[in-house]
Amino acid sequence: MLLTEWNMDDALAVRYEEGVEDGFIQKQLEIARNMKSGGVPENQIAGYTGLPVGEIAKL
Repeated sequence: MLLTEWNMDDALAVRYEEGVEDGFIQKQLEIARNMKSGGVPENQIAGYTGLPVGEIAKL
């Protein structure tokens, strides 16, 4: 049994927020790739982008 009522507007708002968040993360990864190819150390990239060093190492 559902404890809350499903609402289309709420569902669309959540989907929009998730899309924005996904887009933000993708942009951060793109920036990190560019910085890494430019020779910026991974720990500095992590500091600038907020991405974990392990994620940057995979790029």
